[in-house]
Amino acid sequence: MTIERIFTSPAAGAPQVAHERITLRAGRGVLGDRNDGQADHPGQNLTLVEAEEIERFCAQHARAPDLSITRRNLVTRGVRLNALVGRTFTVGGVRLRGVELCEPCAGLGQALGSDTLPPAAVVRHWVGRGGLRVDVLSDGEIHLGDPLGPPEVG
Repeated sequence: MTIERIFTSPAAGAPQVAHERITLRAGRGVLGDRNDGQADHPGQNLTLVEAEEIERFCAQHARAPDLSITRRNLVTRGVRLNALVGRTFTVGGVRLRGVELCEPCAGLGQALGSDTLPPAAVVRHWVGRGGLRVDVLSDGEIHLGDPLGPPEVG
């Protein structure tokens, strides 16, 4: 249960930037990311997605594996993120709270669609697999390879 890749995007639609570490602030999110300090809706601070789901999509649709395709901030390995909705957990030393599933949007469908894979089919594929939106509860850094701690009890 580790962090395999870390990404930010400085502006909406801008290319993603890979990082070895990021700095997070409670209630604000990732410093330097396009959503830094945004509070339009709960769970906007940080997004996570499972590497296994990205690899499955790429294999099913004969695409080269690319862990950045979903435009989520953290790519995890070895954890079922859906189980973290409504739960508080840690990544490295940063406390996070799973708010809701990060369901696919039309933009993801357009970005991953092709002549043989309509955008609507892309969206259908990612429903329930698109990752997790979280709120950042404590300040700190997340590094490549950091573990995901078990959900807090209570």
